[in-house]
Amino acid sequence: MKNTALTHIHESLGAKMVPFAGYHMPVQYEGINAEHETVRSGVGVFDVSHMGEFLIEGEHALELIQRITSNDASKLQVEDAQYSCMPNDTGGIVDDLIVYRVKEETYLLVVNASNIDKDWDWISKHNSNKAEMKNISDNYSLLAIQGPKAVDAMQSLTSVDLSQIPFYKFKVADFAGIDHVIISATGYTGSGGFEIYCKNSEVEQVWNKVFEAGAAYGIKPIGLAARDTLRLEMGYCLYGNDIDDTTSPIEAGLGWITKFTKDFVNSKALLQQKEEGVSRRLRAFELETKGIPRQGYDIVDEAGNKIGIVTSGTMSPSLKKGIGMGYVNSSHTKFGSQIYIQIRNKALPAVVVKLPFYKG
Repeated sequence: MKNTALTHIHESLGAKMVPFAGYHMPVQYEGINAEHETVRSGVGVFDVSHMGEFLIEGEHALELIQRITSNDASKLQVEDAQYSCMPNDTGGIVDDLIVYRVKEETYLLVVNASNIDKDWDWISKHNSNKAEMKNISDNYSLLAIQGPKAVDAMQSLTSVDLSQIPFYKFKVADFAGIDHVIISATGYTGSGGFEIYCKNSEVEQVWNKVFEAGAAYGIKPIGLAARDTLRLEMGYCLYGNDIDDTTSPIEAGLGWITKFTKDFVNSKALLQQKEEGVSRRLRAFELETKGIPRQGYDIVDEAGNKIGIVTSGTMSPSLKKGIGMGYVNSSHTKFGSQIYIQIRNKALPAVVVKLPFYKG
């Protein structure tokens, strides 16, 4: 198991540590609901340094990114970020990722921790024109400073006006006494804030200064468990749960990041799916009675016939009800449809709803 550069700090704070994607990671500090509420109403900090970072550079960088990703990276200006996915050859997804255009011919790809080696091999396999590739995952740390108070709490740490960085834009600037830090207006919570990329050797200083600056705003460290409830309330996909090597971006509701204005891996088959329709779709649902849906639970119709499977589920700390997502046969994907979640020996009624669950 690997440690992040901040593992010793998490342990000193009394975090419950668990193995996650090959790392020792803090799953919670004071408790999921309290940490969730801190991010929804204040400001909290996640150490997500387990994420992978690849640099793709040179005159063939964009060409390679266009071939492997579903979104249109040619639209990116310097200081733009873009959510995308990498389709595989068989209709599934290798990974979802964020693409940053750092310089004219320099792109940063941020990938899921559990997929770092798989992604690297996949991108390398398609790098026929020899774009320059560097895996810098082991050298960089990532802090997600999330919540509605993040801008005010962090402003004293940088000369950049944080309120002027739009969603999915970033700056390379000074932060917490370190030069050349990526300050990105991205995140996985739906409550605003920033993601800060810096070197492992710098992150402890950044962490300490972030907590000094945020003290007056009630800043707290947040674990992976609350990260999961926060992202689920927004309906953000989690790789390995809601999307994987067997789920297509069209089935997963990721048509908005699948641009058929260019050729990319498996684009013809995915276009056919878009035009002809798919037999199942990822849908959100709310339970209409007490209960907690969990990954792997069957989704059934009124007669008890299996019509799908839950991919993510929890008791929503904000809504105080059971919520989830799952793949459902297309006959039951209409919003407002009645479905049932098989929890142990009971089929609990649920309704198909539009995302996000949490409206803010």
